[in-house]
Amino acid sequence: MKNTFIKWFMAINAFLIRISRGRIGTQLGKQQILILNTVGRKSGETRSIPIAYFFHEHRYLIVESNWGQDHHAGWYFNLQSQPHATLEVKGRTISTNARFAEGEEYSRLWEYLTKKHPPYLEYQKMTKRKIPIAIFEEIGS
Repeated sequence: MKNTFIKWFMAINAFLIRISRGRIGTQLGKQQILILNTVGRKSGETRSIPIAYFFHEHRYLIVESNWGQDHHAGWYFNLQSQPHATLEVKGRTISTNARFAEGEEYSRLWEYLTKKHPPYLEYQKMTKRKIPIAIFEEIGS
């Protein structure tokens, strides 16, 4: 039931973001929301998901917490297979290349992100996996 609710909520939220060109549905509490578009690693079709993001050091950051579940979200695997993605942010569509933070960069960004959104610390306690941080860099910027 929880997963069904989340899927419906996300579909409605993505619809609102798109129809309003980013004026509705892009703020959830203190978090900003964008639409992440990836290429499905199996289907080759575009996959879209509204998701929280942070803009830091001229890059878009998305935490792949997957609500603290023990498995990665589908978009994580899609980006591993095809790192090109588009982001729909505030009515703009931005072409990006994605990568995942590692080492010192990961530690620094994790500290920044958990200060901005402390529930990520709780999600990390709920799972055995290390929660990835995706970094999206605009192409041509």
